[in-house]
Amino acid sequence: MRKLKITELNRLTTDEYKTSDKTPLIVILDHVRSLHNVGSVFRTADAFRVEAVYLCGVTATPPNAEIHKTALGAENTVTWRYYKETLDAVAELKRQGYVVCAIEQADGSVSLERFFPDRRKKYAFIVGHEVKGVQQEVVDACDMCIEIPQYGTKHSLNVSVAAGITLWDFFRKLYHPAFD
Repeated sequence: MRKLKITELNRLTTDEYKTSDKTPLIVILDHVRSLHNVGSVFRTADAFRVEAVYLCGVTATPPNAEIHKTALGAENTVTWRYYKETLDAVAELKRQGYVVCAIEQADGSVSLERFFPDRRKKYAFIVGHEVKGVQQEVVDACDMCIEIPQYGTKHSLNVSVAAGITLWDFFRKLYHPAFD
């Protein structure tokens, strides 16, 4: 095997990306403190052509050199918006017909392997603060919670890892359902 060169990957240009069809998913960052996590979510959102990233509360916004370190320019391709209050973002998306899902451990949460997106709907996934997770009031406003199964001693995953797992799973199930 030979690793492919960047020039062989046939990636979209920034202009092509901006006009391309997007995955019907918005990622909401609820008070995410780490700029590296923010940048990582942008990069993953770019990889799966996510519609947008909403940055809420204390979450930093581009332009920012620390976000750029991990986003590697994805903060310039992925559409983003800032909301002071996460609940305002949730309310707006619900008015627009999105199914809003907190990625959180909660009573009645759906395990990720049992979540199957409806191709006729649009979704928003919320990931939260590195220590506190998604705010309870935000969880209360969601349509559902999706939980990533975990089998070790730790009770949570890094926020950008959790976003990456759920975005990849959503994309795979939406566009490649034969694998399920």
